[in-house]
Amino acid sequence: MNSTARPSTSLWMTCLMLIHCLTFVPACVGDTHDPTRQAERDRMVNEQIVPRGIKDQAVLAAMRRIPRHKFVSSFYSAFAYHDGPVPIGHGQTISQPYVVALMTDALALQGAKKVLEIGTGSGYQAAVLAEIVPNVFTIEIVEPLATEAAQTLAELGYRNIYTRVGDGYQGWPEEAPFDAIIVTASSEHVPQPLLDQLAVGGRLIIPVGNAFQEAQELVLYRRTTDGYERTRLSLVRFVPLIHKDQSTQPGER
Repeated sequence: MNSTARPSTSLWMTCLMLIHCLTFVPACVGDTHDPTRQAERDRMVNEQIVPRGIKDQAVLAAMRRIPRHKFVSSFYSAFAYHDGPVPIGHGQTISQPYVVALMTDALALQGAKKVLEIGTGSGYQAAVLAEIVPNVFTIEIVEPLATEAAQTLAELGYRNIYTRVGDGYQGWPEEAPFDAIIVTASSEHVPQPLLDQLAVGGRLIIPVGNAFQEAQELVLYRRTTDGYERTRLSLVRFVPLIHKDQSTQPGER
């Protein structure tokens, strides 16, 4: 379950990680003989993701390939493959690996050509998507995060990810329709612009509910010729989907 970040989340999480590292030093230092950290990625997939029921081989392969440690600062690099969120600055965190896998898996991306992501954050989720589909469009309302993510993705060689600073609630209408849409912040309702931009047969995944409740529902919508099919997947905790006229709040991306 994703934990909603609070203003003190980074400090609290740092203290918790330091305690963990002091207790389990070998797990935190990583494999110093392998700068690619492939062994850590393999453990992440084998121990955190596969046992929890993720079976899509494209998702598993993507998460084995992508150097997750490149999406966090050097200060938190030791925790890049930790089974939980990690701070990325600006009051935000990179989501728990399993949550990334769960949401990507639920989109059933086989054959998809265009995916829209709302909430770029570190850029890691966009990279996972870009390993599976030809074109990924991603929107981030926090400009420094969008800039940092675009730079990281470019340095890693991704040429099929298109970033934009803006209000994700409105989607990316000029590039619609999308075969899949993924939203990494909660909303009390599904934004109508996103539903409108979903192709027939496409899937949209979003945390739905009041962000100040104990939990929201992770919900999958599938567009049909007659409307939308709705499926509840699990309980999660995300912060609100932010609009331009709202103050930025911390969350997982």
